[in-house]
Amino acid sequence: MSDEPAKSGGLIYNIEDVPPTGQSVLLGVQHFLTMVGATVIIPSFLQGVMGFDDHVLGKLIGTIFFVSGIVTYLQSTYGNRLPIIQGGTFSLLGPTIAVCSMGAVAEAGWEVKMQAVQGAIIVGGFAEAIIGYSGLVGKLLKYIGPVTIAPTIALIGLALFKYGAPWAAQDWFLGGTTILLVVAFSQYIKGSRAFEMFPILMTIIVAWLLAAYGTWNGHYHAGDPGFVDTAVIANAPAVRIPYPFQWGYPTFTLAAIVGMFAGFIASVVESIGDYYACARLSGAPQPTEEVVNKGIGMEGVGSIIAGLWGTGNGTTSYSENIGAIALTRVGSRKVIQTAGLVLIVLGVFGKFSAFFASIPTPIVGGLFCTLFGMIASVGLSNLQFVDLNSARNLFVIGFALFMGLSMPTWVGGLEPHGKDGALGAVYDIGMAIGQSGMSVGAILAFFLDNTIPGTLEERGITAWRESTEAG
Repeated sequence: MSDEPAKSGGLIYNIEDVPPTGQSVLLGVQHFLTMVGATVIIPSFLQGVMGFDDHVLGKLIGTIFFVSGIVTYLQSTYGNRLPIIQGGTFSLLGPTIAVCSMGAVAEAGWEVKMQAVQGAIIVGGFAEAIIGYSGLVGKLLKYIGPVTIAPTIALIGLALFKYGAPWAAQDWFLGGTTILLVVAFSQYIKGSRAFEMFPILMTIIVAWLLAAYGTWNGHYHAGDPGFVDTAVIANAPAVRIPYPFQWGYPTFTLAAIVGMFAGFIASVVESIGDYYACARLSGAPQPTEEVVNKGIGMEGVGSIIAGLWGTGNGTTSYSENIGAIALTRVGSRKVIQTAGLVLIVLGVFGKFSAFFASIPTPIVGGLFCTLFGMIASVGLSNLQFVDLNSARNLFVIGFALFMGLSMPTWVGGLEPHGKDGALGAVYDIGMAIGQSGMSVGAILAFFLDNTIPGTLEERGITAWRESTEAG
């Protein structure tokens, strides 16, 4: 494939083009809107796991916007220099559950949980940066194919099943309406750019208005799952600048770090595919190994920043943003740099973030039912490259998926070991890995796929590499 930027495809602005400032701002806001729906899900999920109140949730949402803006600007300017938004990743949610369930952390307040997660993310970010900037990422990918990727990514969504319908069922009118709206906006209503680009955001707005109407006419009262607490918005500061260590200083434990690492590996694999797709759509040259290494290295730096500021999550590349490039035919790097600045500015407006914090839990649960299922499907879509008539492949995939779902159930019921020293540390590491379905699935699939005899064609690696290189 030629290294010259592609001029075909009817791009309005190529990657190197610089639109007028006004257009750049409007297009940057549009990119923000494409990622805001998925982004606010992560802090809402963390609230359910850690137990902080809506006022903290508003601050956390502002922090994740603020950090996403910083890392987006750094990535598009100094990293892989592709027009791609950086934000939170669902890959780390499973490991986060495991960290918050470990030993004394499980019984502590939300600040202690957040500090343990921050520490694991900071170390994971350092590891990701080293993997990227050292060039190791290219070498590691030689051993990672679709048979490993499919169950690993699928388990990101499948392992979170208990946070979908149970949360939506707290008020099935709101939860069910949310599910129906997402399905209608994203699958049935065609020919409208608004519905194509913003199905999650539009669902949030409509469902929130329904809940607010129910609150204002007295159907929902304080304490009801569907109650909209507008006091969260009213009491939020107009301007609040997030700052490092705002939840306290991170804590570092080996078990938490090891448990988080599988999430970072999954995030790396997803991001590499995003780089190729983004380059193809924006008219950029096909990413070289150096570009990929710089991109992953900068994502590691971004996760370090996220850990220091306390987003409760890391950073990764956003596929939603790539879809916006395809729809708008604007691949300009300048637009994404502007989007990063927009994210930083909006992240300091406390009342803006507080609006998302006021979304009732049943609505969030309804979103989980659709989004997490889609993540599972994206993982399984990698099996299109694999020989599914191969008993070898079917065994590895099925075993990894089943154990990724079954093992955390068993490990979660074990009693704390109550021991100190090396034995206690080993036990904690095992518990952290065992409680993360994605970690279990990734380890088993990677080991079996690389030790059970099978050709590259049979394992799908040949077709997968050709597809990736073709963008």
